[in-house]
Amino acid sequence: MKVASFAFIVWSVCGLFFGFGYANPELLEADPINYNYDRIDEVKKECASVLSSASELRPEESRVYSVKKELFFINGDWRQEVGKAPIMPFDDREVPKNSSDTPDPLNLVSFWVKDVDHARRSRKSVSVSGLLSMGITRDGSFTDSGFDGNPQFQIWPGHSQLSIAFEGIYTESKKNGGERVLCLLGSAMLPSREPNTLDPWEWVKVSIPRYDQPPLLQDDRILLVLRFPMTFTLTSRVIRGEMRSLNPKSNPKYFDEVEILSQLGTSTDYEFASEKVVSKACDRYPFQDSLMNGGISVYKGSHFCEILEEVTRDQAFTVVPNWRCNGTDEFCSKLGPYISDKEIKATDGGFKDVKIYIQNLKCEQKAARGNVSSAMVSAVFRAVPPLENQYTAAVRSGVSNMTVAAEGVWKSSSGQLCMVGCLGLIGSQGTGCTSRICLYVPISFSIKQRSIVFGSFSSLDKNNASYFPLSFEKIVQPSELWNYFKASHPYYSYSKLDTAGTILEKNEPFTFGTVIKKSLLQFPKLEDTEAFLVSLSLLSEDLTLHVSAVPDPFPSPRFPKTEVQLEILSVGPLFGRYWSNGSTTEAETPYHTKAEYTEKQLLLNVSAQLTLTGKAYNNFSVLFLEGLYDPHVGKMYLVGCRDVRASWKILFASMDLEAGMDCLIEVVVSYPPTTARWLVDPTARISINSKRNEDDPLHFSIIKLQTFPVMYRKQREDILSHRAVEGILQILTLSFAIACISSQLFYMKHNLVSVPYVSLVMLGIQALGYSLPLITGAEALFKRMASDSYEMQSYEFENNQWFRMIDYTVKLLVMFSFILTLRLCQKVWKSRIRLLTQAPPLELHRVPSDKRILITTFSIHVIGFMIVLIIHNTKTSQRSLRAKTHTLILKRNSHLLQEWETVLEEYVGLVQDFFLLPQLLGNFVWQIDCKPLRKLYFIGITAVRLFPHIYDYVRAPIRNPYFAEDHEFVNPSFDFYSKFGDIAIPVTAIILAIAIYIQQRWNYEKLRQTLTLGRCKLLPSRFRMYERLPSQTVEAELVSGVNGRLHIYQKHHVSKVEMNNVSNPITA
Repeated sequence: MKVASFAFIVWSVCGLFFGFGYANPELLEADPINYNYDRIDEVKKECASVLSSASELRPEESRVYSVKKELFFINGDWRQEVGKAPIMPFDDREVPKNSSDTPDPLNLVSFWVKDVDHARRSRKSVSVSGLLSMGITRDGSFTDSGFDGNPQFQIWPGHSQLSIAFEGIYTESKKNGGERVLCLLGSAMLPSREPNTLDPWEWVKVSIPRYDQPPLLQDDRILLVLRFPMTFTLTSRVIRGEMRSLNPKSNPKYFDEVEILSQLGTSTDYEFASEKVVSKACDRYPFQDSLMNGGISVYKGSHFCEILEEVTRDQAFTVVPNWRCNGTDEFCSKLGPYISDKEIKATDGGFKDVKIYIQNLKCEQKAARGNVSSAMVSAVFRAVPPLENQYTAAVRSGVSNMTVAAEGVWKSSSGQLCMVGCLGLIGSQGTGCTSRICLYVPISFSIKQRSIVFGSFSSLDKNNASYFPLSFEKIVQPSELWNYFKASHPYYSYSKLDTAGTILEKNEPFTFGTVIKKSLLQFPKLEDTEAFLVSLSLLSEDLTLHVSAVPDPFPSPRFPKTEVQLEILSVGPLFGRYWSNGSTTEAETPYHTKAEYTEKQLLLNVSAQLTLTGKAYNNFSVLFLEGLYDPHVGKMYLVGCRDVRASWKILFASMDLEAGMDCLIEVVVSYPPTTARWLVDPTARISINSKRNEDDPLHFSIIKLQTFPVMYRKQREDILSHRAVEGILQILTLSFAIACISSQLFYMKHNLVSVPYVSLVMLGIQALGYSLPLITGAEALFKRMASDSYEMQSYEFENNQWFRMIDYTVKLLVMFSFILTLRLCQKVWKSRIRLLTQAPPLELHRVPSDKRILITTFSIHVIGFMIVLIIHNTKTSQRSLRAKTHTLILKRNSHLLQEWETVLEEYVGLVQDFFLLPQLLGNFVWQIDCKPLRKLYFIGITAVRLFPHIYDYVRAPIRNPYFAEDHEFVNPSFDFYSKFGDIAIPVTAIILAIAIYIQQRWNYEKLRQTLTLGRCKLLPSRFRMYERLPSQTVEAELVSGVNGRLHIYQKHHVSKVEMNNVSNPITA
């Protein structure tokens, strides 16, 4: 059983590698295809010239056993002379003609040895089988799709790919310093050409081409010869090949000869045996270039190879413009030793978006002798045009005028890697090696030095240099520092602190508000309980911003959002992040106990890198920052430098630049507090201001941004705290509401005569308000501030026991409030039913009814809703640009209602706030002379409804202009839930409560006499329609089943006699 399980695991792991298409030959050992080698006689005939120059394969040599492992290449180059017989078509009709932003197609080829038959080994050769995959691609997706033994051809727009199966022999030759040769015969399904036409691929250009069924011809007359150097060195590192058709030119299967070029891969052994060639560039080591005398500290430790391999792995290096050049245009616009194509020439010496990749890096660190260690390094420097696919460029292995092969030496005495560079194809004597490459790994950084690797190309011929020295660099990324400097000690040199202090004095004048802010609020700061370096690292993490932002103040025509990335490079003496190894005492001492830091706690030195991504900042993308951070007010006062290095034509005359940097920039970053986040706006603000004159070409308008809510390290706890606070407030307000409703129930029990005059419409609105949270899930009473940051509820958040307990308690209280409100409705309804049942037929009109109240209230709210909708549509019509810009975002919100439905849903909340309106109307209609509502009830419920508005007014809003539903139930983006609404609604509700209080305190006649305007009375004369029925009758009707119908009638008759003696009947 254990053996079976182990076999299953091995099979699964191998299946994963094959499934992902890895091309490592070691993983192809277990090939399921059966190779017959039935063409061996034909191979020997066609490869006679190769066999004639082959040397004997000695049994003791192991090269023949490493054929499958070493003889392969991936993504080499192939080219075919323009003739009448191209090997494959290419469909480029989707690319507009004369398009300048479309890259040229790439001709890529890969080859693998699939099988070696040692049983058929002869004295000079061994039988082998292989696979060649070649194609033309523009989309950068050229890969090996696997080989099932059947050659195939595939084509689709922008991509053509042909696979050919080969069978042949492996030999070795002493020509050209020793070669390993593969001579192979192939079979393929070649695309068919149209005969006797000017366009051989006419079938590709039809209106509806058949990509799935192209016309193919089977051909097994293809000869491939590949020559690999016996030993890979600087001057012998190129893999050459030629593939030609053995058919006559008249045969439709014939194609013109194909030339193949590639070079050694990463798994191939390399020999550093070109000391003579290297000495031409590095004889006087170290070479004195600009960086050697620039005052920058570089790495000189014993882990140079480890760092170099980490920094260069699949990384693109930025080419620095020749902004210091003062020669001719041709001299200054050249891309170093490379022969530029049209894309690079179009940059006019600015080299915008031109990249350099360091490939096939071989680095051998030698043992230190005394205090000096050294390393031998070999690499290929590939220049990549702006439009070429970056992923494809990183894995290409072809040799061209855009590749420079290099070899050299690094010594710890200077920290300089000095190499000789050879362009394209290299002669055996080093012809073509005319460049010097100097490369450094800096460990000191400043606002003007942010390169993790810096290098340059220069000509070996100083007197007749054909190009200006070309520099390239890789800008440091703070998030990657822990990878690059595991064994070194980088540091940051602050040079702009005095200027930053001036910015601080200008932007933080002493005011009373600043004093209050410092005393009441807390901002990101050093943790007292943490070790000093750990505390600095945590603060650096808190100050880092990865968030979206909008202009501040927010413009009327809404702008697309901007992505802000503020990476902290250093805080105080800490560069990057701190990773404790548990062996230093520095990490065990809290910072506040160290005397040397007690005087420096007011302000902290910081350096950062600000990146803005958005259409509005295409010419203003990256800022290098340095300055001061004040933890008492949560602000950073920074000097900014932006890289404005461009063509020498633009910047050579600029005398106020600092190493090609425009450093006349002031930046202020304001952070939200870490305390009272549920009361203070949790957004950061960024201000960027140029100090140049408006007529200066480098001047730019001031930039002010406000971010979306910022998430600190403990944001999850803050969210829980915020929700817990609101939950507790919900519990308190709901508990108070239940107490108010309960008091009204007790009041009804002892004041039966006033029960029928409680408005059922008012109670229905109350019940609706309590039922909606139970039905829709909207939160009761409070409007949840649901920004895009707070909507990200994690598993931990949703399963927090404390939050769930609060949530269940709130739902239970809402349900209890709903039941009590229904009980109020039941009491009022039953009292009216009994009045209708027991009253004489002629006096039924005197029983209070909510019919007119319902119609009036409904009409008022319908008119109010229409007015609100018209005002809202008028305002939102001015923001049509936003609707077009963010259509995709709105579509992704599947729960998003139509705008009018959203306004309607939110207007329901307004109706609940004005719940006393029906009671106010009823009191006028029924001309009451009693007190239907207890003061604690209507004043208390009004306070409960108004408390969320007061809470929202005190608590700073979280603005998110990209989602219409910022709140689940009410939306402050609409007019009646704006800051103005948080004032207007409570004032209106308070007026309604005061009106109810006056109505219940004064009788109708007194109120009518009071509300006069000259001789005109605002209220009509009283009428008998709603005259109150006798109190005895009401009391009897509320006692069900007491003495029966006859007893009730007797009381009623006595009441009528008594009422005839009352001159002024009491009206209800």
